[in-house]
Amino acid sequence: MIYLHTILRERWFIALLLVINIAGTIYGYMWYDSQLAITPLHFILFVPDSPTASLFFCFVLAAFLFGKNLPLLEALAAITLFKYGVWAVVMILAAAAAGTPIDIRNYMLIVSHLGMAIQGLLYTPYYRIKGWHFVVVAIWTLHNDVIDYVYGMHPWVAASIQPYIQEIAYFTFWLSISSIAIVYWLNNVSNGYTIEGSSNR
Repeated sequence: MIYLHTILRERWFIALLLVINIAGTIYGYMWYDSQLAITPLHFILFVPDSPTASLFFCFVLAAFLFGKNLPLLEALAAITLFKYGVWAVVMILAAAAAGTPIDIRNYMLIVSHLGMAIQGLLYTPYYRIKGWHFVVVAIWTLHNDVIDYVYGMHPWVAASIQPYIQEIAYFTFWLSISSIAIVYWLNNVSNGYTIEGSSNR
């Protein structure tokens, strides 16, 4: 754990993660290009879930490079990175189980989204998230679920699992609750370190 904390605090590692997340964010928005082209303007913000999550984390990492914290963005990043990272992996595997062939692109998406889910949690000891930040992010996250599954703005899924969209909506709701709870718990048990290397405890 000491070695892990040492690596996570290294400026070169934070900068590398920032570059990777910037590239992933750009690619992610490009991935949503076709869906965004037919999305009503007032729903645009809520459609590209994964790249928006990594965009939040880009701001968090940039702040870390300057020894700063952005607690609201930290909460947004950690919760949405975990939620949409897990969601994407489950949707790909569910589609494969339903008969959709998996190609190299799908394997790349599985690896990248698992990385998304993990990276936000790894930096939990360095966040400064307070209770009201969790309230705001919970509202944002659950509101996004309403936009996705009540108004039909959810990310496109494979045709093989489209008939199960109600089950996907139910799974997504509880994934949101789980993501909030996991980050809340980790924030309470591990928070206290600074990116410079000392502890605030």
